[in-house]
Amino acid sequence: MPNLNLFFHPMNFPFPEQQPGKNQPHTFPSLEALDQHNTDPRIIHARALKSSHTDSSIFNNLITLYSKSKANLLSYSLRLFHQIPSPNIVSWTALISSHSKSPLSLHLFLSMLRYPILPNQRTLASLFKTCASLSHAFSFGLSLHSLSLKLCLQNKPFCGSALLNFYSRFRSPDSARKVFDEIQNRDEVCYAAMIVCFARNSRCLDSLAVFADMRHCYVGSTMYSVSGALRAAAELAALEQCRVVHAHAVVVGLDKNVIVGTALIDGYGKAGLVFDARRVFNENLSELSIVAWNAMMAGYAQQGDKNSVLQLFHLLKTRGFVPDEYSFLAVLTAFSNAGLYFESGKWMERMRIEYVLEPGLEHYTCLIGAAGRAGRLEDAERMAITMPFEPDAAVWRALLSSCAIHGAADMAWKIAQKLLELDPYDDSAYVIAANVLSSAGRWDEVAEVRKRMKDWRVKKEGGRSWIELKGKVHVFLAGDRRHDRVEEIYTKLKELMEECEKFGYVPIWDEMLHNVEEKEKKEGLWYHSERLALAFGLVSGSPPGKALRIVKNLRICRDCHECFKYISRVVEREIIVRDVNRYHRFLNGSCTCGDIW
Repeated sequence: MPNLNLFFHPMNFPFPEQQPGKNQPHTFPSLEALDQHNTDPRIIHARALKSSHTDSSIFNNLITLYSKSKANLLSYSLRLFHQIPSPNIVSWTALISSHSKSPLSLHLFLSMLRYPILPNQRTLASLFKTCASLSHAFSFGLSLHSLSLKLCLQNKPFCGSALLNFYSRFRSPDSARKVFDEIQNRDEVCYAAMIVCFARNSRCLDSLAVFADMRHCYVGSTMYSVSGALRAAAELAALEQCRVVHAHAVVVGLDKNVIVGTALIDGYGKAGLVFDARRVFNENLSELSIVAWNAMMAGYAQQGDKNSVLQLFHLLKTRGFVPDEYSFLAVLTAFSNAGLYFESGKWMERMRIEYVLEPGLEHYTCLIGAAGRAGRLEDAERMAITMPFEPDAAVWRALLSSCAIHGAADMAWKIAQKLLELDPYDDSAYVIAANVLSSAGRWDEVAEVRKRMKDWRVKKEGGRSWIELKGKVHVFLAGDRRHDRVEEIYTKLKELMEECEKFGYVPIWDEMLHNVEEKEKKEGLWYHSERLALAFGLVSGSPPGKALRIVKNLRICRDCHECFKYISRVVEREIIVRDVNRYHRFLNGSCTCGDIW
């Protein structure tokens, strides 16, 4: 039997050993002090019982300590709560918060209401956290929001920031914005929650706008607000915004934070500046986690730079890290972008056998994409059907894009139909199939595709491209005439086309269009959104010798891709285009993708 005298020896307690007098209360250290010393809550509990000190505040603190204990003592918190004669709202909140990762907290809340005891903003904040972690708790969260309105708690910073996170998790950024606008005295936590919400839900410009408003209001930054803004800038591939946020992080002393450092690597990588991403990576190398290593490898993978990805993969192991599924996803993405099917298969096998990691659907999608780009379309289709996952839209879309690359009209229409079975409103399936069939001159089938598209009332997603100059993002649509400098843009584009033709450029559509009605559309095809963005970059005074960077929401078309190769010779500039698939770096008449994308 253990020696209890040793267990309860005074040296085991990090608080003063004063003996309370008859009228002097026994003092205990604060919750923060106990938590800081990682004190076993059972020791504190035993001492409280031994001294007959049963004040509810001690019990409330103990409930919290039990929930935080690394010894898995959560069940003690519920048993202790039942020993409190008259639990108040603090007691209930401590218990609910201790079970915030479990649906039990919602049941405890309902029990509390029956007493009845009304929640405070900390109670609701904990409950919103629970609802955000449960996929089926959205309606419960809406009821809590309604209750917070009745109690006038939704505009308190503590409750409001938790509510923002709840709506963020359930993809409701507009609802989150309404909550944010109602919060009084917004602090750095509220701003961070709103910035992350917009960034997580692909509302990148809104996220950056909130970040700018936060700085304008002199509200302090946190690692979450900075990393959220960097995430938004990364999705936009907005290089200047990445640099602005990076500079801000340096000023406020957050640039060495692991989370911010990882976001910087991801941001610069997605903006196409892998050299800047690597510099941040090297500066923080000793502090970075496996997540940052994967982000750096993903940046190289988007460029199709398989050699740099493999170099980092081997360096990763020498640093004592064990590659995870995302490390292998970066490797497979690099090989897929390069169309290296056999190498992709070897790495997939290595992942499974050497590292005992089961490939996921995304890994198989990369392998199928690599097979398709290599021209092994039948193998890619067989793999999609026999893999241990049900093929999703991304799988069929990767295969359909490969059919477009190799002009496989029969398979393209068959794969498009599989894609449309999953989503009959997927405009990309109709568009890619129609383009492949028209290239093969199969006009009757093109008409069938267009009729089906019309019957389902599907509209083609409009192409959008944007270019960032002097910290401002300029967005263009196909045939856009809304820009202030529209005449200069169109004049410049016409000059570029004429110069390209002198170098031998022949528009691909000249070979594809076979009737007068279609040929009348030729001039409209000259004004695709990426061409307008490029022309604007040239007329707006972009510094000579500096690469022009354009982002497009769709796959760059074959003709624009060919045209950009010629334009890079005409203007003697590097042009970087990030489309929905990958990066394209045009220089001296060629592209790094090798015409495979």
